[in-house]
Amino acid sequence: MKALHSLFLAAGLALAAAHPAAIAAPAAAVEAVQMPAWVERGDGRKAPLSPGMELNAGDRVRTGSNSRLLLKLSEGSLVKLGENGVLKIDELRPDEGGIFKAVLKVAEGAFRFTTDALMKHRRRLVNISVANVTTGIRGTDLWGKAASNDRQVVCLIEGSIEVAAEGEKPVLLDQPRQFYQRNQGETAPVGMIDPALLAQWAQETEIAVGQGAARAGGKWKVLLLSAASQEGALAVYAEVRANGYAAEIHPAKAGDRRVYNVVIGHLPSKGEAEALAAQLKGKMGVATPRVSS
Repeated sequence: MKALHSLFLAAGLALAAAHPAAIAAPAAAVEAVQMPAWVERGDGRKAPLSPGMELNAGDRVRTGSNSRLLLKLSEGSLVKLGENGVLKIDELRPDEGGIFKAVLKVAEGAFRFTTDALMKHRRRLVNISVANVTTGIRGTDLWGKAASNDRQVVCLIEGSIEVAAEGEKPVLLDQPRQFYQRNQGETAPVGMIDPALLAQWAQETEIAVGQGAARAGGKWKVLLLSAASQEGALAVYAEVRANGYAAEIHPAKAGDRRVYNVVIGHLPSKGEAEALAAQLKGKMGVATPRVSS
């Protein structure tokens, strides 16, 4: 009975993900994900991230090796997270007196915050912390990183921001390519970064073509397994999801038999689906994955 309940729950989640327009636009949602990546909910639940998934205050998102994540905020901004990153959504208020308010904390990894040019008129109050460095945003484009060697970097790409470590006076960055950094608890003077190095940094948060990334609206899918029993499907489904890949179970008919298909959907092209299939082949009980639209 427990297995059957899990199966119906998985099918229900797949159906809800296929019809995101039926639900009002969330304050924050996954736009694209280069797996593996997870969300850890405030109540302790953990699930792989998938396009269309809504995120809320208290959620912590995490990316794995060679992973990338693209989040879309309802006021028009995009948040990108590079590999082995951890981002905590401490506060999320989409309309407080006409102002979009959010507090995001980057505990590990590289991130980028970009405001859509057409949405820069929207009133927003977004604070982003990079480890113990806080950045106040009023609509701009910036890149930052919390490195494992206790180094924090915040680089302005467009607009203006105030940056400060706890107990220190805020520093204004108002010229493109200005950057602020702290090493081992010491704040360095504000500098200017070379365009080539900035382009290199920016690649750390960009979803790469041909890496099997899933995107909102993607119509291709990878069939990981077609099992004759729900128990067999659930075993692979559970392992794949535990490893950060957003698998779903789709019951189907094969002749006069019922089968249980374990799939990953939302792939935007055949090439991306094939890339994901190649990554998973021979792992987590996935023997011969197949691609279809």
